[in-house]
Amino acid sequence: MSLEGKDILTAQLLGEDQEWTLEQVCGLFAVERQWILELVEQGVLAPLTVAGEPRFGGDALRRARIAVRLHRDLGVNAAGTALALELLERIEMLERELARRPA
Repeated sequence: MSLEGKDILTAQLLGEDQEWTLEQVCGLFAVERQWILELVEQGVLAPLTVAGEPRFGGDALRRARIAVRLHRDLGVNAAGTALALELLERIEMLERELARRPA
């Protein structure tokens, strides 16, 4: 199963309300702890803090999947990933606005 299929399946099985530890996220995407921490520093991921440990929800998992693909497929660094995600989310918002407008 591909990495993308694996994380989508995991998200479906665990549910959107599930929280994942830093180690679980690293294992799910096969990335180093430092990469995830860089994404947190750049504002790409916003973990909750539970008992002093970061926890990542369903939205963070979705963003992490995109960030990992940008990094692996295109060589985008953490700062570039933050910018790309911001622009992608802006595009999605504008597309929703256009879809609501009468023709």
